[in-house]
Amino acid sequence: MIQNGYAQYNNSKVLTASPAELTLMLYEGAIKFCNIAVMAMEKKDVQKAHNNIIRVQRIIEEFRSTLDRKYPVAEDFDRVYVYILKRLLEANIKKDPEILEEILEHLRSMRDTWVEVMKSSKVKGQ
Repeated sequence: MIQNGYAQYNNSKVLTASPAELTLMLYEGAIKFCNIAVMAMEKKDVQKAHNNIIRVQRIIEEFRSTLDRKYPVAEDFDRVYVYILKRLLEANIKKDPEILEEILEHLRSMRDTWVEVMKSSKVKGQ
């Protein structure tokens, strides 16, 4: 019963989120899944590591597919996303947690920048 309530809350949270909040949720999800993959590698759980790396890849692919290419900065983001995807593939093949730690640094930095953008746009919107 508690899990069902939690699932309903999360579903409601996603359905009522703004596009900016959804982007933040995706960054948070990518970080979470990357952390789970690191822990799975440390426990030698190859399948769990693989599954969570794939989840991160899907989020990064979603970011790439939603880039608004009419802005020059989109190409910069795309290059970063392509790099992260290559490193995720390498981490998955080698089962190398150090590569995932590097990816986590990038994801955290991007998430933190996104939070600042969200704060800045709220201040301008008032």
